[in-house]
Amino acid sequence: MPSSANVYQWLPPWINHLALKIAVPPALAGAVGGVVLSSSLVWSVLGGVTLGLVTYSAAHYWLASRLNRARKMLQHIRQHAFEDVPAPSNPRGDELQSLTWDVYRTGDTLENEIQELKKRESYRREFIGNVSHELKTPIFSAQGFAETLLDGALDDEEVNRTFLEKILHNVTRLENLARDLSAITKIETGEMEMSTQAFDPGELFQEVRDSLELKAKEKDITLRCEVAKDLPSVYGDPDRLRRVLVNLADNAIKYNEAGGTVTLRATPISPEDVEFSVSDDGIGIPQEHFPRLTERFYRVDKSRSRNQGGTGLGLAIVKHILGAHNRELQVDSTPGEGSTFHFTLPTTPFNRMEPA
Repeated sequence: MPSSANVYQWLPPWINHLALKIAVPPALAGAVGGVVLSSSLVWSVLGGVTLGLVTYSAAHYWLASRLNRARKMLQHIRQHAFEDVPAPSNPRGDELQSLTWDVYRTGDTLENEIQELKKRESYRREFIGNVSHELKTPIFSAQGFAETLLDGALDDEEVNRTFLEKILHNVTRLENLARDLSAITKIETGEMEMSTQAFDPGELFQEVRDSLELKAKEKDITLRCEVAKDLPSVYGDPDRLRRVLVNLADNAIKYNEAGGTVTLRATPISPEDVEFSVSDDGIGIPQEHFPRLTERFYRVDKSRSRNQGGTGLGLAIVKHILGAHNRELQVDSTPGEGSTFHFTLPTTPFNRMEPA
């Protein structure tokens, strides 16, 4: 490919042909004009040739440089060297300027699509690796305890029940992981249907409390529900939002200390919105972890999370369910003082968005 320094040299025939086509009409016009004005064939020919050469040179210069630029842009795009594709100074102009701009936009679109594909591929590899790791841990643990029992520990009354409980614990982890993976997949693909209806926040809180009260007592955690007086009904999918509150409250119980408190609150913050929050006075979360809290399998304290039986998908599920309600999860936390997760729901019907 010719370099920018070769703009003034002869280019491939098709460019010269184009320039000649542009130059011929002015040359003929110059010749006719010369005949009429000077009545001299020699001067008319010379004048026409001169005008034609000038026109040809100008067309060659302007066309060749711009077409060469477009060719270079296409070459960089073909080689995926998008950083070497310069943006045109002015997207508006003649046909060649429009062509150059379209080439640039094509390269920009292609770059974005390639980056998105790379991002998805990286995410896919990370996701598969995380799932594999999460599966192997309880499988190997259950396998080890079962082999120990078969090797003779089954007859040892001091350890057989303990080992069976550990096997059950790891099988439960696998069950929870399979359930959460199924849930998040259905949400993302739209297979999990979500309805929008009015419901009473107080009734929803009571259902969440009933499902977690035993777990809270086992950890010596006080579970409270605070609902503002005369709170209006809110709109959303109560079944999915119950899952949101259960996940948030379950995390608050897991990462709290004995004697701590977990509080579910519903408070109107405007005529259009009611804020739901789940607060605890537990270990808290350092701020640098906030941006990644809702990523799949992300854990602030990996060892403690696994010991608590978490799958690492709870907050990811929360994020997707709230996203389908056009809402976002917010978090406030101070290490050593506790955390508050909160979101809002509307008091009027809304159009549900597709799951993110």
